[in-house]
Amino acid sequence: MDPMNRGPEEYGRDGIDDGIDDDGPARPGRPPRDPLTPDFGQPAPALARTVQLVSGDFLLTVNPVDGSEIEPCPPGERPARPAKRTAAERAELRRAAMPPVPPGPALPRLPLLERQEERERLVRLLARGRSVRLTGPAGSGRTALLDAVADDCADLAPDGVVRLSGYRRTPTELLHDLFAAVHDAPLHRPDRALLLELVHDIGAVVVLDDLEFGGAGLDELLDATPECAFLIATTPDVAAPSPDSHLEEVFLGGLGRGGGLELLERAVGRVLDDEEANWAGDLWFESEGLPLRFVQAGALLRQRDQLRADPHVFEEHGYFAETPVDAPFDAGLDGDAEIPLPSLADGAAPAALLAARLSPSARATLKFAVALGGELPHQAHLPALVGDTHADAALAELVSCALVTPVGAHYRLAAGVRAQLESAGYADEAAQHALTAAQHYAWWAGHPSVTPERVAAEADAVQAALGALVASEAGAAVLLARTAAPAFAGGLDWGAWERALRSGQEAARNAGEVAEEAYFHHELGILALCGGQLDRARAELEASIGLRGALADKRGMISGRRALALVADRSGGALPGGRTGEEVPDARYEESASPPGGIPAAFGLPAPPPEPDTLVTSKLTPSVGSGPAPSRRSIISGTRRNLVAAGAGALLAAVLGTVVTLGATSDNNDPPGDKVKTEQSAKEGGEGDGLTADEPQKGSTSRGDTPGTAGTSDGPTPSGSGKPSGTPSDSGKPSGKPSDKPSDEPTKPSDKPTKPSDKPTKPSDKPTDPPTTPPTTPPTTPPTTPPTTPPTTDDPPTSPDQSDSAGDSGGTTPGA
Repeated sequence: MDPMNRGPEEYGRDGIDDGIDDDGPARPGRPPRDPLTPDFGQPAPALARTVQLVSGDFLLTVNPVDGSEIEPCPPGERPARPAKRTAAERAELRRAAMPPVPPGPALPRLPLLERQEERERLVRLLARGRSVRLTGPAGSGRTALLDAVADDCADLAPDGVVRLSGYRRTPTELLHDLFAAVHDAPLHRPDRALLLELVHDIGAVVVLDDLEFGGAGLDELLDATPECAFLIATTPDVAAPSPDSHLEEVFLGGLGRGGGLELLERAVGRVLDDEEANWAGDLWFESEGLPLRFVQAGALLRQRDQLRADPHVFEEHGYFAETPVDAPFDAGLDGDAEIPLPSLADGAAPAALLAARLSPSARATLKFAVALGGELPHQAHLPALVGDTHADAALAELVSCALVTPVGAHYRLAAGVRAQLESAGYADEAAQHALTAAQHYAWWAGHPSVTPERVAAEADAVQAALGALVASEAGAAVLLARTAAPAFAGGLDWGAWERALRSGQEAARNAGEVAEEAYFHHELGILALCGGQLDRARAELEASIGLRGALADKRGMISGRRALALVADRSGGALPGGRTGEEVPDARYEESASPPGGIPAAFGLPAPPPEPDTLVTSKLTPSVGSGPAPSRRSIISGTRRNLVAAGAGALLAAVLGTVVTLGATSDNNDPPGDKVKTEQSAKEGGEGDGLTADEPQKGSTSRGDTPGTAGTSDGPTPSGSGKPSGTPSDSGKPSGKPSDKPSDEPTKPSDKPTKPSDKPTKPSDKPTDPPTTPPTTPPTTPPTTPPTTPPTTDDPPTSPDQSDSAGDSGGTTPGA
């Protein structure tokens, strides 16, 4: 049952057609209950209340369980352009937005005294389309004057008069409130561009009470609504408007002495005697003529009259005793007992004395209001909070004493009342009262029968309870924020939604509830995304995904990644790491590592940074009839086992079809491998064991028939200092002779060039040690096709030492 809207469910009917006719059997359309699933008297669990609405071009599903879902709105679900409300619809909406009427007899309405001149001036300015800023101290009667002016301007504008409250509202929130008051757009929150376009065409007299900002914020509000005339009421401590705003300034002061006495008599309901008139004069001087003080003083005099009629009228158990209304003032007095007038201090600060003569329920209500920062709960919540079934009648007592004042659609303590009650001890149990209110609101806001609009109407009291418990009772604050925040979102009060989320996030951090903190981060990211704040949305969503990843919350992570993908799409870039918003399987982190030397440049990838070269050289026998064997530099880089498959096939076909041997000569002056001979192909051994470069001889590090040669693929591993294996010299250069004892039979030149083998060479069983450093430059002339003739060169040797070194190994000396 909704405690604020007692509907037909109170009598066992939920208002839904159940298909049962009073005069006949059940009509078709409702499936019969399954007899195999009895509930054993336990009610079925209520489903989570989800709300689907359109925000800009997003379709937002407010999910209170796992977090809100957001996606681009499909074209078929986009709402039409909002239409304006009719005059009757605006009047009905205005009546619904008024503060609740206190139960019991109607209270007398006090007249508006000494305000006729200001009233006429305001109406004239608004009729000419001018905007006015009415400035007056708290308690000066600004709200009463606004009500009178609003009634006078009902027919001035085509869209009528729009009443708004600026209490704790920002310029953007006020623009949305103005849009909702004029246009009929259920579950539709337009984006910034459409909002400005719609409010630009509104022509109304906007009566804005309790505005709390000025300067640039006020300029933004006025510039967005050029067809509206504003009547703005504020206090002197609010920032002044900018000089370019062109606002008319009207200052509202206190009443004169005569006006104060007349208002006091109207509040008491009788003519004052001389003693009371003198007391009222002193009060006028002390209060500077503020009407609120005279209304409260009138409540003091009424209580005095009741005490003079019955001294026991305000006792705790005799408050509701029947007292004759027309009893004389001196009835019930004992002899010469006289009730003195309140002191001047009590007249200037009457809250404590007035509260002491109220009913216990009214005093308990004031304690809750003090604990909630001055916010008074709705009268429908008072019986549950106070514990008295008749506690809703306390609102009438508080209104009649002027201890509370209307603010928007609810009540709060009047100016100065909270400080006076705190000094009287009404804040001694504030923490306990705030906890009680938070627990009650958490139950009520999560009830399935309570609509989001009702929760949004109680937003100020709910947020006050949140703020009071964030530091002291973090667990209760998390529960309240977790329950109320989705209702605020569904009720389109997104200012309250954001404040509740931030309070809940802080409370969850204080309580150590990681899962709830992740939820609040996610919701803040969704809210920022709807508002176009992409950087903030990305930060909040990434924080939520990180926390949910630590908790292994798979569903929450998927929801966050989808929202993060929308952020990346709107920002025009990819997510960090090239990811999308979808879930990435764990296998993507099990890929093979990159080659140590990097991927070859032939595949279009950037080359690695330069590192020292690792050279492996081989001394070969030149072919007969060939020209001078020039030396070239060969660099073997990287390891081929991790090459990309697409390029490896083509490269492997060329490498296996051709076995290229490299020759080089060196001496004490040239660095190793400075000249490499490439004109001689490797030859097969006499016993058919394959190529001479396949296996090394036993007990030797040389390769093939030629002493002192080193293999190109399975030769000795180079030392860490970059020296080739074998017999290195002390200076780091190889010796002039390739080996200590030359071979007995020099290698004879081949009569004809050796043809390549018909079958590819088998790789060595011994794994090839990859070079420790990648090359800095690619090979000068890499072979691309198997050679059919001995390769020729255009680079004859220029050093005679190189020729002698080549002749010692049995080769043909160039130029001999």
